Amino acid sequence: MRLGATIPNFTANTTRGSIKFHEWQGNSWCLLFSHPADFTPVCTTELGRIAVHDHEFKKRGVKVIAHSCDKLKSHSDWVADIKSYCHDIPGDFPYPIIADETRELAVKLDMIDEDNKANEAEAMTVRALYIIGPDHKLRLSMLYPASTGRNVDEILRVIDSLQLTDRLKVIATPANWTPGTKVMILPHVKDEDLPKLFPKGVDKVTMPSGISYVRTTTDY
Repeated sequence: MRLGATIPNFTANTTRGSIKFHEWQGNSWCLLFSHPADFTPVCTTELGRIAVHDHEFKKRGVKVIAHSCDKLKSHSDWVADIKSYCHDIPGDFPYPIIADETRELAVKLDMIDEDNKANEAEAMTVRALYIIGPDHKLRLSMLYPASTGRNVDEILRVIDSLQLTDRLKVIATPANWTPGTKVMILPHVKDEDLPKLFPKGVDKVTMPSGISYVRTTTDY
């Protein structure tokens, strides 16, 4: 899946009933992520930690949905294990899990690795994670191997960046940015427009090249 591609309006069975993806997503942001298999240790931690942080996704207007190539009953039975392992999940398990036994959706969404893409009997989904905008377009993707679990703080950080830069289209977030720290002003913004756009101030960095392109602010 390339950035900017429209996620297809697939139909799927989930632990919360059948869905048509575009209708289920509505005009919300969405986090769609796959895991290799149910009843596996790293996947248990991942789905558990994302469930624990469900309030953080809701605060950002993000709907969460998981996916793997397991049966629906397997998902439902596994949820009890996830809740048992992650004691701090509040209430019911907060998001649906897609059952994709035929792997059709996994192939369509490019969630299977190169070595196993033609192996229908054994192919498992990698740890693919897609952040999808309200227009159903892919805004960010992360691909991890089965051996490496994902970092929920990083997922929330990139959502914050995407939503901020959608709102203020004259900035970008630098390396290691977190909310409240300095953002970068895009090069096309003219110096004479800075006071109007950022009345609380802008810091300019002098570079050996003499080109004035590093301008930062916390006024957002």
